[in-house]
Amino acid sequence: MNTDQHRLKKEKMAGSSKSRRFSYLCSSVFICGSFFLGCTARPTVIEPLTQKLGSSDPDVQLEFWHQLADRPICSNDEAFHGLLLFLDGEDKFENYDARVNELKSRGFITQNFAEPAEQAISRGTFGVAVAKSLKIEGGMMYSISPDCARYAVRELVYQNLYPQSSPNQTFTGSELLGIIGRMEDWQRGNPQDRPASELPGGNEETPATQPG
Repeated sequence: MNTDQHRLKKEKMAGSSKSRRFSYLCSSVFICGSFFLGCTARPTVIEPLTQKLGSSDPDVQLEFWHQLADRPICSNDEAFHGLLLFLDGEDKFENYDARVNELKSRGFITQNFAEPAEQAISRGTFGVAVAKSLKIEGGMMYSISPDCARYAVRELVYQNLYPQSSPNQTFTGSELLGIIGRMEDWQRGNPQDRPASELPGGNEETPATQPG
């Protein structure tokens, strides 16, 4: 009888010890997970340039690009304003919500996009917009999932439109300006977007170029 009681007591103590170890493990996983989530959170821009330089006036546009180059972080609103300026030559939308709705209507950002204007733009979000706006066909995986930030970034790196990047990385202002410049170079070098006179054989004085 005493032997059975002693055995049951040892089993109960062992079970209690395992339960405590499991609880500690779960707590550690939760704490580590919370830490890494905090570390990967993107920063915010206190006062985006679009608050004062969001119009389409040519002088204001120049000042926007000039000041953007010095920004340590580029926000969603600044990136979308810059994209519209590049694509349309103007940004006729008065605020961030209107810009987002316009880009959603064109299919350049996903319908469930709901990030605030001040949050730093991710290379993944901007990459999807870049790839779609330039009508890049891409490889098999991108063709299957054109809204996937990972595949969009991978395709842009392959096309030399992006440096080596991960979807969650952000941009400085000068880095985003560099991407806009590469977009312009790529567009000029894309035969589908060039007039016949600039294609090989169309004009001997204009050498053919290929996307960089």
